[in-house]
Amino acid sequence: MNLITVGDDAPNFTLTDNNEQYVTLTNYRGKKVLLSWHPLAWTPVCTDQMRALETNYQTFQNLNTVPLGFSVDPTPCKKIWAEALQLKMVRILADFWPHGKVARDYGIFREQDGYSERANIIVDENGKVMWVKVYPSAQLPDINEVLNILSCNIGT
Repeated sequence: MNLITVGDDAPNFTLTDNNEQYVTLTNYRGKKVLLSWHPLAWTPVCTDQMRALETNYQTFQNLNTVPLGFSVDPTPCKKIWAEALQLKMVRILADFWPHGKVARDYGIFREQDGYSERANIIVDENGKVMWVKVYPSAQLPDINEVLNILSCNIGT
């Protein structure tokens, strides 16, 4: 399984979110989409990663970007975790069944562990991958780096 690369077509998906609503990538054509992957809910770095998306939600909106959080945790877990984190705007998706399929499609599923890498992938308005970064599991992604990438690519 190879990591998806810049310029690739982003594999489409339909997953349920923390509100038990379906989310389909192609429904966001015309906007950029940040796919922000965390290994597992209820862990400190993952918590900080999702809170950073929520804190910067309006900035994402100003950059014509929809931030989405992902992990292999099931929908009921995502629902309770989002409530605990007080996520009001950011949708966090369950790549639970088939287990890790979307993470596999993007080349970031860790077979030996049963969960995804920590990664940020930005999909452009036309469904093409425009940026990919995989982080060490214990490292919190720099939200300012992501926002800078999006700011530099306005209108692309």
